[in-house]
Amino acid sequence: MKNLTGLMKQAKEIQARMGEMQERVDALEVDGTSGGGMVTVRLKGKGELVGVKIDPSMMVADEVEILEDLIVAAHMDARTKLEAKLQEEMQSITGGLPLPPGFSL
Repeated sequence: MKNLTGLMKQAKEIQARMGEMQERVDALEVDGTSGGGMVTVRLKGKGELVGVKIDPSMMVADEVEILEDLIVAAHMDARTKLEAKLQEEMQSITGGLPLPPGFSL
């Protein structure tokens, strides 16, 4: 029964820190790039796309498909970075609590 009490205490501590984490996630922003920096997109912590920067040299009518591919690649880069940062945030909150594999809060 002691283990259950300890586990409940840890769960309450995590719950108390979740509000703080939510604020940090809301403030989080990451940039993703492609084409050697020719295209950059910015995502907020919840995955909201808030900015796109495109080098003017990419504004060529015959290369629209290339630009479209670079935007998608930059978004994927930003998404990967965002997921890594969110995982780090979650580790800081759940640190020390043994969660089963595949379990997510």
